[in-house]
Amino acid sequence: MDYQKLQNGSDIRGVALEGIEGQHVNLTEQACRDIGRGFALWLRAREPDKTAFRVAVGRDSRLSGETLSGWICQAMAAEGLCVTELGLASTPAMFMCTVAEGYLYDASVMITASHLPFNRNGFKFFTKDGGLEKRDISAILSLAASDGRTGLPAGSVGRGEFMPAYANILTQKVRAAAGREHPLSGFRVVVDAGNGAGGFYVDSVLKPLGADTAGSRYLEPDGRFPNHIPNPENETAMASIIDAVRENHADLGIIFDTDVDRAGAVLSDGSELNRNRIIAMMSAILLRDHPGTTIVTDSITSTGLAAFIKRHGGIHRRFQRGYRNVINESIRLNAAGQDSQLAMETSGHGALKENYFLDDGAYLVTKLLVELARGKKEGYTLESLIADLAEPAESREFRMNLLLDNFKPYGQSVIDALNAYAQKQPGWQLAPDNFEGVRVNLDKAHGDGWFLLRLSLHDPLMPLNIESDSAGGVLTIARELLPFLQGFDKLDTAALAAFAG
Repeated sequence: MDYQKLQNGSDIRGVALEGIEGQHVNLTEQACRDIGRGFALWLRAREPDKTAFRVAVGRDSRLSGETLSGWICQAMAAEGLCVTELGLASTPAMFMCTVAEGYLYDASVMITASHLPFNRNGFKFFTKDGGLEKRDISAILSLAASDGRTGLPAGSVGRGEFMPAYANILTQKVRAAAGREHPLSGFRVVVDAGNGAGGFYVDSVLKPLGADTAGSRYLEPDGRFPNHIPNPENETAMASIIDAVRENHADLGIIFDTDVDRAGAVLSDGSELNRNRIIAMMSAILLRDHPGTTIVTDSITSTGLAAFIKRHGGIHRRFQRGYRNVINESIRLNAAGQDSQLAMETSGHGALKENYFLDDGAYLVTKLLVELARGKKEGYTLESLIADLAEPAESREFRMNLLLDNFKPYGQSVIDALNAYAQKQPGWQLAPDNFEGVRVNLDKAHGDGWFLLRLSLHDPLMPLNIESDSAGGVLTIARELLPFLQGFDKLDTAALAAFAG
């Protein structure tokens, strides 16, 4: 098979189990073994003079995880790597084992497909420099398709653990900030892990800090995901943690995705803390300690968030979709001398400069725990930190398919034409400093909001996001935009047309 088809940005993803009609296994035993060999070759080429490589392998709760782990571990050992299987783990922990004292693995592999259905799985790779980039994944897959060998003597496969050490890093962070052994004593904090890898947070972080965790849900790993998709963006998942907060009168609710690189939260009043709201919360915390810092976000954040960041003394840089794009832009700004403490997507991927620019959901919510304890001592609440965030009255996303194989040139032609068209429309104004697609602000007479049309990074579709500060404004904007978009016969505007009436 063409292994390049398994690339999904900076990850490898595929079908690992039968069970969904029309989706056949392509993460076969041969593919996994070849990918393991390809990664060993990549490491060897990266450090050609090195003769001993220590690599850790972890997995989330997916049904196929243990099998895939066995295959890739055996393949890497056959190429001379000393491999340690760490078992159930989170994606952020698998990076941390490359930089934590006492571990310092040369590289690591995480077996996960994030929030995708039970039959999917994949691989993420790390070195101490962070997660691998798209070009690295392409190189690994090219090596997997070759017949190359490292030429190293056979290695080994052993077992170990790292999650207790990782949890202790988080626990000690809260204790150090609060100056107390049990800073969460008197607080009730509930967790919904969605049967993913995040259940450790209750017993290994919250309880040692003194929190009452009664009412937490779905902590047991179960790769069938029988209760709901482990995904903070999923409505059913968010409804579950909201219910848990309300039923147990909790001070905070926490929800993780499958591999814990993303998180969402629910405040004590039952309000969601995700998308623009969680970015605002993290921005408020970091701007207090780092005045003037730049907050890098993806392209679909709201005008209210931009105003919030500016009002709190920060600089907002609205960049491109894709968590690696957002993180890399923040890293680039720092390298250029412009301080940027936070890179965060509305999806819940958030990376902090103080934490290796690692997108770590557990670290994000640990920052919230610090604020919870600090607020009790100083007389403020989490809710108060974002009380001045202006939120839109309405928002909608329409995902419009491009009906041709070579979709990128056609999609770009739509964007170019819309860019020119927008400059001529009354009440429309192109948003400054936009780095993806076309973003247009509309005055009150034309919808009182904005829209963003962009081309998907990987798929033949064009997402259209519309937001308005007035009731009915999204409909007004959709109706203004629809006639123009209907002029492109390879763009499926049916959903937008149905909404616009």
